[in-house]
Amino acid sequence: MCGICGIFHADNKQVDHARIKKMADVMYRRGPDGEGFFIQGKIGLGHRRLAIIDLETGDQPLFNEDKSVTIVFNGEIYNYQSLTRELKNLGHQFSTKSDTEVIVHAYEQWGTDCVTRFNGMWAFAIWDAKKQGLFISRDRIGEKPLVFYQKDKSFYFASEIKGLLASGVAAEPDTQLIAVYLALGYVPAPYTFYKNIKRLLPGHSLWIDASGKKDLCYWKLPQPKAHEMERDEKKAGSIFRDLFSDAVQIRMHADVPFGAFLSGGLDSSAIVTMMSGVSGFPVSTFTIGFREKEFDERYLAQLVSQSCHTNHYEKEMANNDFLQNIEQILTCYDEPFGDSSAIPTGAVSEFAKTKVKMVLTGDGGDEVLSGYPSYQAEKALSFYLYVPGPFRKILRGCWDLFRNVSFGGLRYTWNRFHRLLFTAELPFVSRLAEKTFLFPPGLLQKLVAGCGPQIDPVEFLSDRMNGSSFNDPFYQLMYFHFSTMLPDDMLAKVDRMSMYHSLETRLPFLDFRLVEFAAGLHKNVKMQGLQRKSLLRNTLGKSLPKQLLQAPKKGFAIPHREWFKQKTFIPFLDSLLSLEKRGFDNNLLSSLFLEHTTGKKDYGQLIWSISLLKQWITNL
Repeated sequence: MCGICGIFHADNKQVDHARIKKMADVMYRRGPDGEGFFIQGKIGLGHRRLAIIDLETGDQPLFNEDKSVTIVFNGEIYNYQSLTRELKNLGHQFSTKSDTEVIVHAYEQWGTDCVTRFNGMWAFAIWDAKKQGLFISRDRIGEKPLVFYQKDKSFYFASEIKGLLASGVAAEPDTQLIAVYLALGYVPAPYTFYKNIKRLLPGHSLWIDASGKKDLCYWKLPQPKAHEMERDEKKAGSIFRDLFSDAVQIRMHADVPFGAFLSGGLDSSAIVTMMSGVSGFPVSTFTIGFREKEFDERYLAQLVSQSCHTNHYEKEMANNDFLQNIEQILTCYDEPFGDSSAIPTGAVSEFAKTKVKMVLTGDGGDEVLSGYPSYQAEKALSFYLYVPGPFRKILRGCWDLFRNVSFGGLRYTWNRFHRLLFTAELPFVSRLAEKTFLFPPGLLQKLVAGCGPQIDPVEFLSDRMNGSSFNDPFYQLMYFHFSTMLPDDMLAKVDRMSMYHSLETRLPFLDFRLVEFAAGLHKNVKMQGLQRKSLLRNTLGKSLPKQLLQAPKKGFAIPHREWFKQKTFIPFLDSLLSLEKRGFDNNLLSSLFLEHTTGKKDYGQLIWSISLLKQWITNL
């Protein structure tokens, strides 16, 4: 795990060493164990190192034998040992025991196609002196970040936006993305919230030389036809167990102490159970809890810890921690990032770093196993639409009645079901927007009408979903998660918050073999009836405590709904009304704040997103 950066002047202008140094220095937290630079005329590469394997000889930049190939690399190649043997048999000489050197020799052997040989997470840049070109790449799923800026014949790249800003790239906000950000809670690739700064898409590489920039897509999520999907539950369970076991074990290779995040959910519990079964010593596990019982899963984590005999550590968060972390979020992401679960992710990362240097996490399990409640909703809707229209109308009317007379937590539940029923007959993209957006699309347009021209969030979704060949909404949802939400929300959250605390995270569920296998499973194998994660429950789930299997899904989120209803937050909400100067509809803002504080609607996630946007604009 590291931070990388670089500059390439295709017009032969000389790279300034001081500029590369500044780019690397601002990413110090990504790699506090060392730094390295390669400056040679028009090319400059920088590296900050967090040492996990090959502690003595793994420094970067790293070269091939004649120094015609130079690399800076962030990530881990889990199959590097087998690749080392293969490359040695092909005549390559190794001078280190690092996975970084494997990339160098793999590039020599297979060129830009080398990325198809890797099982891992990565963002790297290779300078090829013979071809006078720069090759940069990002892993298949998007675990590791890479942003870039290009002007005329100059190309800049870095692990984080702050690296580009340190090079002198202007911090000019791209205000046309405000609506998209407030809809999703994050800015999706290839965009960032800065003009002219872009994200490299997952599964993509770039080749840059004097003739220009070439985009190379080397991987896409498989999209098999329904009749081609695996329906044999027993066969699927056996293959899943083998793939999952290997995915966990290859991620346990490290030369430093490591452990696991344990949320109390199915995914992290399965990983800890698998780790404990193959580890020669007790696994260290880390859990964050809340005073609000509705969001707290510590008791479930304790059950798993006891079952697996782990060295278990817990910490409780309170809303004073939340207020103190607003600036930290902006520091980590360099732009508004509205997923409030970044706060507990940062807290558990900081907590774990006191004991270990690397952890395995359960992130990606909901996407791979189609475990979100939204998958249950899509499957249920396929049955609901068989109900004759007049009866559906009566059902919606009854639902409206119950929704209007309910209170408290029950009202929030009725509101969610109301939204589900009233979007059931919409086209998939429209339904996805209604269910996924933090604010209804129509009202969102009104909220930001004075903010200038906007990229329409619904049109963005429609364009993104054009890449899907699935017809069934269940699989279309899977495509959305892998193409957008997973890399740009979930994985961005984990990478930035863990690396801010110099902690490496490894995600077994996102082993590309497991991802490709799961993409080919029929929905009835993944979800028997409406049971979430049937595949996991029927395999590793048999080793988990029964209470955990019966517990409802909570997710790793903060209780912002309740926090923003407290009187202590009233001045904070009032301060957000100053966004009227930026073009926001103040009456609509006041109205949604009132609906939230009185318990009529849950706009906690939206309020958090707005608060970050306001503070970011203030800081610019």
